[in-house]
Amino acid sequence: MSAKISIEDETLVAAAQEIIKKRYEWERHHVGAALRTKTGEIFTAVHLEASLSRVTLCAEAMVIGKAISEGYKDFDTIVAVRHPDPDSEDREIKVVSPCGMCRELIADYGKDCRVIVPGEENLEKADILNLLPMRYSRQ
Repeated sequence: MSAKISIEDETLVAAAQEIIKKRYEWERHHVGAALRTKTGEIFTAVHLEASLSRVTLCAEAMVIGKAISEGYKDFDTIVAVRHPDPDSEDREIKVVSPCGMCRELIADYGKDCRVIVPGEENLEKADILNLLPMRYSRQ
C-alpha cells in the first residue's frame, strides 16, 4: 500500500537531487540518494560506479553506510534519484525505485523504513516490506 508524499518527503527528494547535481560525473556518479532518520537528520550520498560492475555500490547503500557511520540507525524514509545521461532529451532528475539488492539492504537496516517511489501519476511512499514480498530470511 502506497501513500502520498509529505512536504518533508519533497525536501528529501530535493536533497537527493541536489547531491547528484553537485556530484554528477559521467560514468562515475549518476544516482543520488537521501535518507531521513526518525529523529529528522538527513544524509545524502551518490553511487560509486566501478569498471568491474559487480563492485559498483548503489547510492542507497552508500547513504545507509554514511548514516550508520555517523551513529544513526533508526531510518524513516529513503529516496534515490537518477541524473539523465548527457545525450538524454529529458533533462529532469527523476526519482527511481531501488533495485532488488537495495530493497534487501534497506529492509535489513530499516524494516519499517518507507521508500519514495514513482507512482502512476505522482510520487508515492511505500513500506519497504511491501516492495520486497516473500523476503529472504535466515530463519
